[in-house]
Amino acid sequence: MKLDPRSLPAVSTLRADLVHQHDSILGESPLWEEREQVLYWVDIDRGQIHRFDPAKRTNTTHTLPTKVSSIVRRASGGLAVTLKKNFGFFDPASGKLEELDVVEGDQPENRFNDGKVDRQGRYWAGTMNEVHIGRPDAGLYRFEGPGRLQKMVPEVTISNGTGWSPDGRTMYYTDTLRHTVFAYDFDTETGAISNRRPFLEIEPASEGLPDGLTVDAEGHVWSALVNYGCMLRLDPAGNLERIVDFPATRGTCCTFGGPNYEHLYITTARECLDEMQIAAQPLAGSVFRCEPDVRGLAETPFNG
Repeated sequence: MKLDPRSLPAVSTLRADLVHQHDSILGESPLWEEREQVLYWVDIDRGQIHRFDPAKRTNTTHTLPTKVSSIVRRASGGLAVTLKKNFGFFDPASGKLEELDVVEGDQPENRFNDGKVDRQGRYWAGTMNEVHIGRPDAGLYRFEGPGRLQKMVPEVTISNGTGWSPDGRTMYYTDTLRHTVFAYDFDTETGAISNRRPFLEIEPASEGLPDGLTVDAEGHVWSALVNYGCMLRLDPAGNLERIVDFPATRGTCCTFGGPNYEHLYITTARECLDEMQIAAQPLAGSVFRCEPDVRGLAETPFNG
C-alpha cells in the first residue's frame, strides 16, 4: 500500500501514554523479557542498555564502551547485541560484554542499526552509513553464531524494522530512506529470502520515514512513522487498519509485552530535534505504552 501521511484514510486512532520519561537521544530496540517481566531497550548513541520494570516503575542502565543498536534474548541466557561494528553477547547480571564477528570493517562510516530474531532463532541485523546518511552502501545480515554470518540484502540506505508473520513464511523489512517496508517470501528451514515486493510505501514528499516494526498474533504489522508521531497497524495485505498517536514526533520502534503480550511499548528519540522542537515535545526520548486490544507474540531467542 502507498500512503501519504498528510492525508491518511479515516481509521480508528488510539493514544499511547507515557510509562517512563527519559531523554534518550535515540531510543530503540524495545525487547520484552518474559522471564523477568521487564522491558529492555537501548539508547544507541549513548551506548546504553536500559531495563525498565513496569511493576516497580524503575529503570536501570548499563553503559557499554561503544554504541549498541539492537538487543535480543539468548536461549542460553543474557542478551545478544549489535554494537557499532560487531555482533556480541552481553550478560546484564555480570556486565560482561563479548565482541564477536565484525561487519563492514572496511567501511568505517557504517554502523549497525536495527535487528531482530526470526522464528527459528537466527539473528538478522543491518547497517547504515552514519556520516553520509542514506548512501546505499549498507546491508542486511543473517547471523547464526560466531563465524556463521551472511549478507542477505545489499545496497541498503538505512536498515531498520524487521519482523515475521506468525507462520514465519513472510519477512517484513524496512529500508528507511527508500520510504518502504518490503515483504519477502521466507524459507523457514534455510533462512533464504525471495520475491521482494513493497508492502508499505510512504510518499517521499511527506518526509514520513518508516522505522522499526513488530508483528502481532493476528499477522498485522505495526510500523513506526518518524516525523509524524504515530504507529501504523497494517493488515497482511498492507491496508491501514489503525493508528496509535503519542506526543513525540520521532517514534522509533515497538514491541508487545506484559503477562499476555497485551501491551504495546513504543520507544522514541530526540535525535534531529532542535531546542525549540524539544521544548514543544518534552517527552521525546521517553517510552510509551498503549492497550490495543490485540496481542503480540513472544520474540524467539537467538539460538547461537
